[in-house]
Amino acid sequence: MKMNAREDVEAPIDFVYEQITDFQAFERRAMRRGAEVLRVDDLKADGPGMAWDITFMLRGKQREVQIELARLDPPNGLTMASRSPTMGGQMVVELVALSRNRTRLNLDIELVPKNLTARLLVQSLKLARKTITRRLRKRVSQYAQELEERQSRV
Repeated sequence: MKMNAREDVEAPIDFVYEQITDFQAFERRAMRRGAEVLRVDDLKADGPGMAWDITFMLRGKQREVQIELARLDPPNGLTMASRSPTMGGQMVVELVALSRNRTRLNLDIELVPKNLTARLLVQSLKLARKTITRRLRKRVSQYAQELEERQSRV
């Protein structure tokens, strides 16, 4: 199953890239929402190979997923790969400079089921695709507004 969202941000590409690669901020954000986040790599600097074990509740069940930073392409974006016992996937964030102070943020997410249970979950998500896509786009839009607010404070 594939989903995507696109949003234009009133901020320079370097600033947006700096914000989307603030991994500690994303860890804190996930923990505030009830997820358990554990960094499992031993890298000294941010880069490909960074990895996290994340545990969270989804649809009434506790889920565990491993996320790894697969690609880092300053200032154009990044790719995150996810693995769990039942599902895999990837998230690609691509940044495009539209002007000096305007950046387009493209987010592509793909989920790949590994077993029958995961296929049923993905099938139920496909039935609600319109609602899920709307919620994803709303969340990306809110994030873009937060970035614009942070940029205006700098």
